[in-house]
This record gives sequence, C-alpha cells and structure tokens, in this order.
Amino acid sequence: MKQYRTIRLLQQKISFLLDIKATRKISFLFCLVMATFILSASVGDSFINPLNVFQILFGGGNDFDRLVVVDFRLPRILIAAFAGMALAVAGAILQGMIKNPLASPDIIGISAGGGAAVVAFLAIFSDQNHSLTVSIQWLPIAGFIGATVIGFVVYFLAWKDGITPIRLVLIGIGVSAFMQAMTTMLMLLGPIYRASEANIWITGSVSGASWEQVKMVVPWTILLLVISFFITRHLNVQELGDDTASNLGQPVQKMRFLLLLLSTCLVAGAIAFAGAIGFVGLMAPHIARRLVGSSFGVLIPTAASIGALLVMAADVIGRTAFSPLEVPAGVFTAAIGAPYFIYLLFRNPRN
Repeated sequence: MKQYRTIRLLQQKISFLLDIKATRKISFLFCLVMATFILSASVGDSFINPLNVFQILFGGGNDFDRLVVVDFRLPRILIAAFAGMALAVAGAILQGMIKNPLASPDIIGISAGGGAAVVAFLAIFSDQNHSLTVSIQWLPIAGFIGATVIGFVVYFLAWKDGITPIRLVLIGIGVSAFMQAMTTMLMLLGPIYRASEANIWITGSVSGASWEQVKMVVPWTILLLVISFFITRHLNVQELGDDTASNLGQPVQKMRFLLLLLSTCLVAGAIAFAGAIGFVGLMAPHIARRLVGSSFGVLIPTAASIGALLVMAADVIGRTAFSPLEVPAGVFTAAIGAPYFIYLLFRNPRN
C-alpha cells in the first residue's frame, strides 16, 4: 500500500501529498480526545452517564444533568482542550525554529512573563479591605499582555545582525529566570491573601472557566492554529540550515520573527485563561514527532491533539482523584513533564 496519496483541489490548482499512516494516527488521537471529552463531562461530584452526556450535547437530558454539564463542566473542558492545543503547537513551532527538542514556551520565558504580569496585577490592584479595586475579568488580559511583551523582549534582546537559535534560547532562559524572581518577590511583598490565588494561576488551572472566556479563547486559538498549519511549512525548509533556506529564497530572519510572534500569541491566549500550565509545550511536540515524524504538515495536528489530551486528562484527574479537594491541572502536567524532561536530557546528552 502506498504511504502517500496525492490530493488535488480547485481544478488541480492546489495539490498536496497526504501521509496515509500519519492520517490514521491523527484520526486515532482525535477519537481519544473525544473519548476524554465525554469522560470529563461525565465524572465529577455527580456522575452522569456518558449516554446522557451525548443526549445533553444534542439538546436532550434532564434539567439537573444539563445544568451540571453545560454550565459547569463544558466551559472548563473546552478551555483545557484549546489551551492544550495552543501550548502544544507553540512548543512545536519553537522546537522547529530553535532546532532543539528541549525548547518550549517555559524555557524561553513567555509563560514566566504571563505569570509575573498576573501576580503584579493581584498585588497592585488589591486594597486594604482584601478586595480588588478593578474587575477580576482584567486578570486574563494582564496575563496575555505579560506573555506578549516578554516574547518581544526576548526577540529584541536576542537580535544581533539577525536571530540565531542558540542566542534566542540563552536570552530566553535569562529573561525567564528574571521574571520568576520578580514573581517570587511580588508574592512575598504583595498581599498575603492573594498569594494562594496567584500560585494556583501560576501552576495552571481551568477551574472557574466560563462561557464568556470560551467565546474569547476558542475563536482566537482556532484562527492561530489554522495560520500555524500553513505557515509552519517554512520550518521544513529551515531545518536544512539557514544558508540552504536563504538559497532557496526564504527570508529566514523575517520568518523567524513571524514564527516567534505566532507562538507567543498562542501561548499568551492559552495562559490568559488556563494559567501557566507547564511542560505541555515540551511533551506534546516530542511525542508527536515520535509518532508521525518531523514534517510539520502532520506534526502540527498531531501535537495539537496530544496537547488537548494531556490537559483534559490532567484536569479530570485533578478534580476527581482527590475529591472533594481540587488539584490544579498544571500539577499533573508538571509531575509527568519534569521526569520526561530529565529523560530527554539523558537520552540526548550531545544535543
């Protein structure tokens, strides 16, 4: 059986090769994502039969079950899924651009920038009566701005007659360490009653998600994922080396800026509503690469599926394993991601 099939569209004006094996794996991952979606909507303080969940999704079911699923569970499930997809795709872009499988939004400081901005927001806008002087709805915007600003700071600090991957990583690590120090200082000097709230956000949690947040994060993420699918084909050329890419007519530095901007926007949108969930941007692309290879045409949808699966599964475990306590999803992604990071270091000591 042939591994590739030619697909032609618009009277053969557009054509591309479809990797049949990779498509099957992506389809299987999609089924796993949907199964996790239904499971997540079923379990909790009150168990709802998965068949009833299907009925509710299509407008049926009783009033109580519909209230639990639609108003309380679906928003956090959707936020978890799309945040996972965004973080995973951002990680895949950064790993391809930097040419290092250990690169991730956590490493180059984007997540740390969002965390510092949120802690600063909670510290600055808290009064002596233990209440915020502005609406809590501004909190995600603060996280988005912080992550975006740090993304630009890292880029411009790393610029020296162009951007090189190693300089970008080293500057990112330095900026990340500085932002983490600022976060710790703000938590120590700020109102003590806000420290736990800030810590939960920094760890990463989708608790308290609402349909208003879903309406903002879902269109944003879908738009960026579509752009990512088409623009990351340039990364296949960059992996041949800067000189080869330039000789083939690709504006390497311009493309690096666009790719870093794209990954920054993906991370900023994710952590604005789900917090700084760690290691998803590291694990998901690496697992995807082992499943389908390094071609970004299949790597992006595979990484997105794995990212959604990781964060949804972490959220399910966090709100059911220690009931009635609820553990942030970021705790479980870190518990898996940290050993995986160490494994990668030992597995690739020369890289």
